[in-house]
Amino acid sequence: MKTLSLIAAGVLATSTSVVAETPVLTIYTYDSFVSDWGPGPAVEAAFEETCGCDLQFVGAGDGASLLARVRLEGDRTDADVVLGLDTNQTVMAAETGLFAPAGTDLSGLNLPIAWQDETFVPFDWGYFAFVHNTDMDNAPTSFEQLIALPDDVKIVIQDPRSSTPGLGLLLWVQAAYGERAPQIWEGLAPHILTVTKGWSEAYGLFLEGEADMVLSYTTSPAYHLIAEEDASKTAAEFTEGHYMQIEVAGKVASTDVPDLADQFLAFMVSDAFQSIIPTTNWMYPVSVPESGLPAGFETLITPETALLIDPQMAQGARNMALEIWLSALSQ
Repeated sequence: MKTLSLIAAGVLATSTSVVAETPVLTIYTYDSFVSDWGPGPAVEAAFEETCGCDLQFVGAGDGASLLARVRLEGDRTDADVVLGLDTNQTVMAAETGLFAPAGTDLSGLNLPIAWQDETFVPFDWGYFAFVHNTDMDNAPTSFEQLIALPDDVKIVIQDPRSSTPGLGLLLWVQAAYGERAPQIWEGLAPHILTVTKGWSEAYGLFLEGEADMVLSYTTSPAYHLIAEEDASKTAAEFTEGHYMQIEVAGKVASTDVPDLADQFLAFMVSDAFQSIIPTTNWMYPVSVPESGLPAGFETLITPETALLIDPQMAQGARNMALEIWLSALSQ
């Protein structure tokens, strides 16, 4: 019995040692990414097959909340990688000094623009749009047409201080209208049913029939078409163009597993990761998977004009646009 006890103890000690030696990669991301229907579970399973590690996603609210959390935690953060920022935040994020250069081979990218950032690695992209039911009467084809609709036509948008789509809308209006942006927001204000903290709450209100339109993406109808076989949703194509979002991830400089973080960033632009994106995050992949885009994506609107404020100027544009937005909604 003594011998058996010693053997059992040795097996337990060995097992515990193996568990203890398994490296952990902690990734902060937005809540919808780690949801059961989001990319998180599939990405975790695919990466753990190759990394010999324990990948742990931590949901931290919506996209704009990620940077706020990492800035608050500073070098004490548990995050090794932050996934879910976008080009409107990259300069501000880099200025914190909390992120390290990636060193990822990005030669295979297939983005609408040339990618030159050496710190942040893109993983998907899309266009912001207002989604509505296909049977909506007088669906607008511009912000000005939306403003001209009766006040009882309601939209749901997200707060730009906590949500990347909300911030994207501010910059969309700013990029499209410049000095006329205050007038556009004053016209939009009567149509705004509510401003939610994040995308999920806003889209939920739309699906519940609380609003006629919701700020989302041109790719959102693909979810309903492919996952639900429901062709009743579409995105309004605006003649002034649509603002582009490119989502990125960055390696935290204080990480104690830098090689593992680099391995994940490289994995992010691989076919294994990119093939997961279209039908889980419902965005365009940054490199088209070998299998191509899923059937149904060809039905989506393709904006004739792509709007994007240079990342170097995005912070200044954000501050000005936020002031205009707050002033318009407070009246």
